[in-house]
Amino acid sequence: MPQLQAAQIPVTPFQQNCALIWDAESGRGSVIDPGGDVPRILAALDRAGFQVEQILLTHGHLDHAGGAAALKRALEARQGGAVPILGPDRRDAFLLEDIAGQAARFGITGLENATPDRWLAEGETVAIAGQDFAVLHCPGHTPGHLAYVSTALGVALVGDVLFRGSVGRTDFPYGDSAALIASIQAKLLPLGDEIQFLCGHGPGSTFGAERRANPFLQGP
Repeated sequence: MPQLQAAQIPVTPFQQNCALIWDAESGRGSVIDPGGDVPRILAALDRAGFQVEQILLTHGHLDHAGGAAALKRALEARQGGAVPILGPDRRDAFLLEDIAGQAARFGITGLENATPDRWLAEGETVAIAGQDFAVLHCPGHTPGHLAYVSTALGVALVGDVLFRGSVGRTDFPYGDSAALIASIQAKLLPLGDEIQFLCGHGPGSTFGAERRANPFLQGP
């Protein structure tokens, strides 16, 4: 079983966790949710020393996708080949098309609208550092939010669906708290208590720890 390596780089004023996942043996990997601060991400990639095969997005919020277009350009220039942006689900298109507008409303500069090279949908798999991750549609925080899960490796990338001791915000016009909790309870937690997850903000956890103690997941 390969031992993938991971690093997180907090980016933007929202301190969103941009994740790097790579296989040191093959020297290949992916960038997940490059929300901004692209020079910092490039510096982290230099330290990690792997070739980026793709940029994955969990959803369309500015702090997760605002640096994707600039990072794609920089990596394609450096590596001399295509670095596609994959995901999220097409239902987040309206958010990706308004990243610059979102940024302006928060007074943040340097973030760009993003256009995926390919939308993703539940039932597909994506290869991260040579390992298959299942694509799960987990709406609620945004309509097209995706999670990427490898039960074989015991790892999940859940974006802003689930946090240590909390869950994603749903106080947006398009948010849906019932859908968010259903996504967690029906799609993520049944995958196994031992699954470790990286999330969009703060430290990660395991599905088991959150099932047992997360106050948002306790029944009436």
